[in-house]
Amino acid sequence: MLAEREEARLIVSRHAARLFLEHGLAATSGDDIAEAAGLSKRTVWRYFRSKEACVEPLFSVSALRFASVLRRWPAEASIEAYLHAAIRPHEQTQHEIEDDVLAVRLIALLPKEPALRTAWLMSCHLGEGQLIEVVAQRAQRPASDFDVRLCAASVMAAIRVVDEDVSTAAITYARKFTLPEIIDQLAKAIRTASTLPICDPVER
Repeated sequence: MLAEREEARLIVSRHAARLFLEHGLAATSGDDIAEAAGLSKRTVWRYFRSKEACVEPLFSVSALRFASVLRRWPAEASIEAYLHAAIRPHEQTQHEIEDDVLAVRLIALLPKEPALRTAWLMSCHLGEGQLIEVVAQRAQRPASDFDVRLCAASVMAAIRVVDEDVSTAAITYARKFTLPEIIDQLAKAIRTASTLPICDPVER
């Protein structure tokens, strides 16, 4: 039941994102989102607390997908080696690719539509929660440890900054990036932000 609800929320999120990108936040109403999604306005408000929150699922699926990549990070690999081996866009589904593109376009829109930033930061918070487990495992400390939580927060903030910089450069300024360049930026940011020694191979 929960999976069906989350899928329904994601479908609404996709419609809301397209409307925000095409018309802007101010010119898009809850009625517009409901009509595009083929739902009643009442149903949309059952799913979301505001029209800005409608894009949270779209941001979250991308953030959690990357967090799930890091959760598979083997102890014997450095962050650089692992990310270059693990990030394979050609293995994504068409929906995942489309969701990532929409998320990138929305992130680039944040300077003009700051009301969307709450939704973006909420998704980053979800990602941070997943990273606590990653840091705890690699640091061999409990997830409740303050230093583990601090490291996870720092790493998530670094990932967020890279996402925002790359999205803005690509969408607003039409800068071209290769996949290895983006991975290098992510790996460098994670290494720089890590307050615990988790980026190099760790012994079990």
